[in-house]
Amino acid sequence: MEITTRRATEADLPAIHQLVYELAVYEKEPDAVVTTPAEYLEDFRNGLFEGHVAEAEGQIVGMILYYMTYSTWRGKMLYLEDFVVKEAFRRHGIGKRLFEIFIDEGRRRGCRQLKWQVLDWNQPALDFYAKYNALIEKGWWNGKIILVP
Repeated sequence: MEITTRRATEADLPAIHQLVYELAVYEKEPDAVVTTPAEYLEDFRNGLFEGHVAEAEGQIVGMILYYMTYSTWRGKMLYLEDFVVKEAFRRHGIGKRLFEIFIDEGRRRGCRQLKWQVLDWNQPALDFYAKYNALIEKGWWNGKIILVP
């Protein structure tokens, strides 16, 4: 199977949105996705996020979505918001290629840290990140406030 990766474009946003929804289903939170492809387009055009996609067999089968942020302790940081490969296309090295693009992007931008979240029950993801010697913090809890318009 031939796999290509490239920087995401506006035309990819509907497929990216669908992959995000598939990830939410896997994470048992499909109702939490309230964004629309139109919002993705507006936010992408405003530079709020960037990404890369993986293509195989004429379709987008994986993606990473990330944005710059800042750590007051470490400085420039690249945050991986979402990272997903369609289930039927896993175990072909697509995730590895996409994650290494994320790492390279952080290096290219001079970041001192890359950061993301992973669910504590997602053992396949935890095993994947362990291959990169990633630090999975267990002492920090996430805080958030959901603002409903």
